Amino acid sequence: MINVMVVDDQTLVREGIKSLLALSADIKVVAEASDGDEVLGIVQATPDLDVILMDIRMPRLTGIDAVVHLGAHPVHIPVIMLTTFDDHQLVMRAIQAGAKGYLLKDVSLETLVAGIKAVHAGATLIQPAITERIIQGLQGNSLNDATLLSKPELSPKEQEILRLMASGYSNKEISQTMFKSEGTVKNQVSAILTKLDVRDRPRAVLKAIEHGLI
Repeated sequence: MINVMVVDDQTLVREGIKSLLALSADIKVVAEASDGDEVLGIVQATPDLDVILMDIRMPRLTGIDAVVHLGAHPVHIPVIMLTTFDDHQLVMRAIQAGAKGYLLKDVSLETLVAGIKAVHAGATLIQPAITERIIQGLQGNSLNDATLLSKPELSPKEQEILRLMASGYSNKEISQTMFKSEGTVKNQVSAILTKLDVRDRPRAVLKAIEHGLI
């Protein structure tokens, strides 16, 4: 059983998510909050919490600010940000803050449950529709000369792996798609992170998008 907290300032949205997750035998909503301020206290009082579903836009303390504060918590709890098509710039900030997953609010139950399970297992998840929106948002912003000069050099295979990472594929799924061993893929992902000078997959995807690598 995966214990989840739902965070959203709109009561109807929270209730809708809770009702959806109640249909899954593997997910249990054990806590809820209406803003980022409440999250920090609830995390302290809920030691068996596994995953947090968090809205990005909230009053007082935003979802992004809450993720930053949670980063200092001694027990790491992965956060999935819930977003809309208009939040692509905030999604990029959330990636930088350390969130591990990003799903649209109109997501299906199947995708939501799969996302929670993936993030709980240590994977990262960016819904393809969100990735496309980020790309569209960046297309209108030209990169400055310093950024262009620092563009990382990745092989075609590494760029292919990055595209799969951006779609939320795990190392196992990438290995099956590219007909490589999981160990080889793990080594290649580590090499990509090193070349991009980032510490995790979400930041790698963000940097790759910024540099036009995917």
